[in-house]
Order: sequence, then structure tokens, then C-alpha cells
Amino acid sequence: MLVTTTNELEGYRVVKHLGIVRGLTVRSRSVVGNIGASIQILFGGNISVYTKLAEQTRKEAYELLVQHAEEAGANAILGMRYDANEIASAVTEVLAYGTAVVVEKTDL
Repeated sequence: MLVTTTNELEGYRVVKHLGIVRGLTVRSRSVVGNIGASIQILFGGNISVYTKLAEQTRKEAYELLVQHAEEAGANAILGMRYDANEIASAVTEVLAYGTAVVVEKTDL
């Protein structure tokens, strides 16, 4: 699966648009994680507990996005983006989305 944030893919041409696809996941921070993060906040710098959670959540949303595109028959996703919103206290949704397409390599 080819995935790009651009609207075109150099060396390929779009032969079929399949529509918007998305991967959505909702995560919460655990009490233990919040305590660990609170300790890290006291010392400043990168809050690794939250960084790890953010990376895992984005990875999961990305994998769901790719899965949905493959189910639609795509071999590429154009214009891929992430969005995140806090749904409730300590509950965050992460959305990965883009346009599922079928592309073929050009002769160039």
C-alpha cells in the first residue's frame, strides 16, 4: 500500500478513485500512566508516557486506515491526514483519513 500526504504520487497515475477511507481509534490514559506522567512533568522535558500513547494511537489509526483502503480495493491512499480530538477528560480520538485510489506505474 502506497500512502502519501500529497494529492499526487510521482511516477504513478490514478486510474480509479474509491472515495474517502478512515481509521478511527479512541484511547484513554490509565490512572497509572497519569501518575507516571505527573512525575515526569515535575522534572520537565518529554513526557514519554504520553508520547508512547500518542505514537501507539496514531499507529493503530493508520493501520485501520490501510485496512479499510485494502478492503475497498485500493493500492494507494492520497492526501493522508491525522486529526485528534479530546472526547472527554483523558479520552482522545485519533482519526487517520485520506482518499483511496487505484494507481498504476507510468512509463516515465
